[in-house]
Amino acid sequence: MTKTIKSALIAASLLAGAAQVHAAEDTTVVLVHGAFADGSGWNKVIPLLQKQGLKVVAVQNPLTSLADDVAFTQRVIDAQSGKVVLVGHSWGGAVITQAGASDKVKSLVYVAAFAPSEGETIGELGKDFPLPPGIATLKPDNNGFIYLSAESMAVNFAPDLSKAEQSLMTVTQGPIKASAFGDKVDVAAWKNKPSYYIVASKDRMIDPGLQKTFAAKIHATTTTVASSHVPMASQPEAVAKVILEAAKR
Repeated sequence: MTKTIKSALIAASLLAGAAQVHAAEDTTVVLVHGAFADGSGWNKVIPLLQKQGLKVVAVQNPLTSLADDVAFTQRVIDAQSGKVVLVGHSWGGAVITQAGASDKVKSLVYVAAFAPSEGETIGELGKDFPLPPGIATLKPDNNGFIYLSAESMAVNFAPDLSKAEQSLMTVTQGPIKASAFGDKVDVAAWKNKPSYYIVASKDRMIDPGLQKTFAAKIHATTTTVASSHVPMASQPEAVAKVILEAAKR
């Protein structure tokens, strides 16, 4: 290899690296929580992303309807100056599927999340898979919201966390309006955006087989972790790594 060719290759590599760093610097990661949770569920991932120089915002969605959650998420997206990596956990996958249509969103990351198509509702997804153990334990209140008991939070939602963390998740959980599971998705942003999917292989809230089906359907770059429904809490480094990859697109 001549000196000229070698120098050109090194220069090209440096330029590519610089472009990736610049892409990350201009990017905000918007984190969208799911049902039975709130923005604090991302607490272990946020500092890992910030350490890499990324801006991060965790949305606090009302969980009252798909339209309401999309509107809240869209408001956060609109407030960012650069491009956005939109990350959704669980029910948040439906939210990012629709809100991800924004021109500001450059990539999508699904974390043990639903990835519906246009016209689908969350309630109808997974009918060809076994009912996850955690879903059978959902508790309704008198106002049409559903939540998880402390026991189910520990056994089904976050069994790989400490008792203290399980207790905190129970206290801070966001009950979801049951009718939200019947709301239809109007657009599937994953059809036009690079997508990533983290499959939680020990999930007791969304069947892991269904997660793999979602990942294949949306042609996602897929990572599988041996975790419960909350890999962002039990394996934050693995989740942060995938988000960082999406930020460098």
